[in-house]
Amino acid sequence: MFGHYQRIRDFSMTYSSKSLFNIENSNVIITGTSRGIGQTLAKGFLDSGANVFGLSRTNSELLKKYPRFKHLEIDLMDKNKISDLINDIGNKIQNINTLINCAGISEPMEEYDLNRNSFKKTLDINLISVFYLSNEVVKFMKKEKYPSIINVTSIGSSLGFPSNPAYISSKAALSGLTRSLAIDFSKYQVRVNNLVPGYFLTEMTKKSFDDKSKRQARSSRTVLSRWGDPKELIGPAIFLASEASSYMTGIDLIVDGGWSIKGL
Repeated sequence: MFGHYQRIRDFSMTYSSKSLFNIENSNVIITGTSRGIGQTLAKGFLDSGANVFGLSRTNSELLKKYPRFKHLEIDLMDKNKISDLINDIGNKIQNINTLINCAGISEPMEEYDLNRNSFKKTLDINLISVFYLSNEVVKFMKKEKYPSIINVTSIGSSLGFPSNPAYISSKAALSGLTRSLAIDFSKYQVRVNNLVPGYFLTEMTKKSFDDKSKRQARSSRTVLSRWGDPKELIGPAIFLASEASSYMTGIDLIVDGGWSIKGL
């Protein structure tokens, strides 16, 4: 109990004297850094002074520019490799401040083909790997002051979209996993939150964006009447990783241009 109140006292003494959003020299693991939102978040954290370990199947162009970026190739469907890799990282650097689970796949199905393996594959990468990664990383977060796990979900975690049952199911389940882990990891003072994007222009969504009617239809669903730029997720992610959000856990931080609140 004393430790709890000492923590509050320490926080109150430093709250006004520190930059609440400072993540300089923090150690951050981000999955899916070879492209899309994962690569953009990695760049944003690197530009803010963090050390980033990027986990993805293919290399990243970030290696050419950032000496603090380390690329680690991994198949997120292999739980044994996940365990080995995280233990290697943790044992070398001793502490991990933030894990951002961003890697994900989407394989739309115009007609459900029950013989395909895409449904299970999507769940394995978008959901199951997050469970294993989080449980391995938390071992190296227990000594950190403001440790944070950020799961990148989607507005599809609570809204229905056509012809993509595997993706929607995986993101809905991931949202629930976040709330469960927020409770389970609270004994370590590790916070677990959802970063919930709407429609952003990435390689995954480019086909829809290039279709003028689809682009306009999605833009019209937002309050801001446009798609998001992946760079607009950097600030919210840094917020969730920093002291600024130190009393937030198990929440959905929605960044969707107003899609989910729009009426008429």
